[in-house]
Amino acid sequence: MENDYLIQTKPFNALILFSLPIIVGNLFQQTYTMADSAIVGRFVSEQALAAVGASYSLTNIFICIAIGGGIGSSVVVSRYFGAHHYKKMCTAVFTALIAFLVISILLGGVGMLLSKEIMVALNTPADVLDMAIDYLNIYFLGLPFLFMYNVLSAMFNALGKSRVPLYFLIFSSLFNIVLDWILVTQFQMGVTGVAWATLIAQSISAVLSFGVLLRLLRTVSREHDGIFSFREIPTMVKIALPSILQQSTVSIGMMLVQSVVNSFGSEALAGYSAGIRIQSICIVPFTSLGNAVSSYTAQNLGAQKEERVIQGYRVANFLILLCSLLICLVLELFNRQIISLFLGENGTVTALSTGCGYLSFTGFFFCLMGFKCVVDGVLRGSGDVKMFTIANLVNLFIRVAFAVTFAPLYGIAMVWYAVPIGWLANLLISFREYRTGKWRRICFQ
Repeated sequence: MENDYLIQTKPFNALILFSLPIIVGNLFQQTYTMADSAIVGRFVSEQALAAVGASYSLTNIFICIAIGGGIGSSVVVSRYFGAHHYKKMCTAVFTALIAFLVISILLGGVGMLLSKEIMVALNTPADVLDMAIDYLNIYFLGLPFLFMYNVLSAMFNALGKSRVPLYFLIFSSLFNIVLDWILVTQFQMGVTGVAWATLIAQSISAVLSFGVLLRLLRTVSREHDGIFSFREIPTMVKIALPSILQQSTVSIGMMLVQSVVNSFGSEALAGYSAGIRIQSICIVPFTSLGNAVSSYTAQNLGAQKEERVIQGYRVANFLILLCSLLICLVLELFNRQIISLFLGENGTVTALSTGCGYLSFTGFFFCLMGFKCVVDGVLRGSGDVKMFTIANLVNLFIRVAFAVTFAPLYGIAMVWYAVPIGWLANLLISFREYRTGKWRRICFQ
């Protein structure tokens, strides 16, 4: 089939062909979340930017749950696809969609009930608390659409159709930015305007994506073993939970140290929020390549082509090195101009220095993030999840413990000094597991 290029084409060409649409698509997705912050920061107030930033670490956890769950499910789908077990593949797709729809509804309901308590617990500054709660409540209302869209995107990637999510992301991103502009500048809706814009754009994309996926599945196989299978759930959970943890590690750490950042006031929070938004753009090539390696590994192991996995791993690391060098150069030369895009002419000195300090330091260490994502992708794609899970927990623990312990004593910069230490620990543990070769033998058994 034409979708077999991940197990047929040269590893370099296969990964480039597969990962580029994912990278571009994720860049568009991050662009419209960045637009949320830039528009409210420039056209509402610095406090509005801080409110969206205070919510970001929490909302990003739910995004990571959706993405990680989708990736975990797509590994199972990719393996069936690589082995040409199409009936089981279709059942696995429907099982994942139904399971995560139920989960998203439950999480959204709990989130709306506890949004105020959560933001208070994170020590959100009083001058931005109400705006942050309003933003969160609208976000939780649209959580089912967010989950469905990200799981659907993962299903397309599992089938080798990574361009389809790209097209929907481009549409959704541009539509979201236009709505941001209209609702904030014309209707004066502030942070609630950007929240409603995101909900509307994602809901339309989710519905359209589902229709396209149904048509695609019918071209692969018109038969399936039912629309839901409890037998698939344990395998999906085994892969999805570590994937969710891996995807959420950064965001959980951000949320846990958010109370530390918040204690420095809304001006520092605004600068930190701008820096985090830029970071979310910078790590897209790395996380996307890691996700691509995951599907690449699963399909090739399903087709019993282990050596192609090793070749793909080396190619991905080479691409990571190129991307990290370019990103580092841009951040070191233009960090002040980039942060100023969010703060406008009235940005405070504290906000500007905080954002610039964050970017200028972390820019040197994104290669560690990239290398860890690639090796994690191999382990996840093979089902070798034990040490993968431990590595990400160590990453999380180091970042939180370092920031909570040292930031109150030595300043807010301690929050980002912990970042490369956590990435390095994660990389070393995961790479050691890769070197054992266990991933060759596990393969979901």
